Amino acid sequence: MNPLEVLIEKTTELKDSFTPTIIFGNITQYTLWMYIILALVLIVVLCGARKTTTVPKSKFANMVEYGYEFIRSDMGENVIGHGYEKHLPFLETLFFFILIANFVGLIPGCKTPTGSISVTWALAAISFVYFNFYGIKARGGWGYIKSIAPKGLPLFMAIIIWVFEFISLVLRVLTLAVRLYGNMFAGHMVLGIFAMATGVFIQVAFQTGTFVFALPSIGWMFLLLFMYALEMLVAYIQAYVFTVLSAVYVSLATSEH
Repeated sequence: MNPLEVLIEKTTELKDSFTPTIIFGNITQYTLWMYIILALVLIVVLCGARKTTTVPKSKFANMVEYGYEFIRSDMGENVIGHGYEKHLPFLETLFFFILIANFVGLIPGCKTPTGSISVTWALAAISFVYFNFYGIKARGGWGYIKSIAPKGLPLFMAIIIWVFEFISLVLRVLTLAVRLYGNMFAGHMVLGIFAMATGVFIQVAFQTGTFVFALPSIGWMFLLLFMYALEMLVAYIQAYVFTVLSAVYVSLATSEH
């Protein structure tokens, strides 16, 4: 029995396991986990808020408050600037939902909604509609359309720049969705392959009695642990990047530039 052939076969099965499948009604496994994550976000926020005091004594409340203050100062005050307070609920919700979804996906047997392109498309579309809505609200419809191109350009140049800027504006929804999905899907595929490789080489060693096959599993195990630690960092970074880019787009849409 060749362990590499077994690994290739199992890798195909792993890839197929990421395909959305109907569990009941029109609910797929990703939709189900999306609702679970939503419930977890509500529990985290409500429990954190309930235990908040002037001088927090609870480590859990401290952690939630730190996350809130981080988004408030780093993405709200520093990125959006004046009037950032009204955008905090949106940014906080985005960050905590994506962060918790990413971390839950690292638990064996769990699925992360951000590993589905349909969910990341939905998140990106919400962000896209949000910053365009506030851009139109701040400048008016025609004023927002004109603001896509910088002021002071000759008419011919302004038209060309406006077209390119408009394409860039529309592509923001694509880049937001694909960046988050690509990183989470690729990371989970790598973790799955390393985990299967560890098990397959040990299994083949016992089945064939050729224990030399078990030696590579040690390397696979170290790679799995390393990638798991790296994916924990990526889970945080992707939540941060998605949220900070949304804040930047809100700033560009509502401020003079």
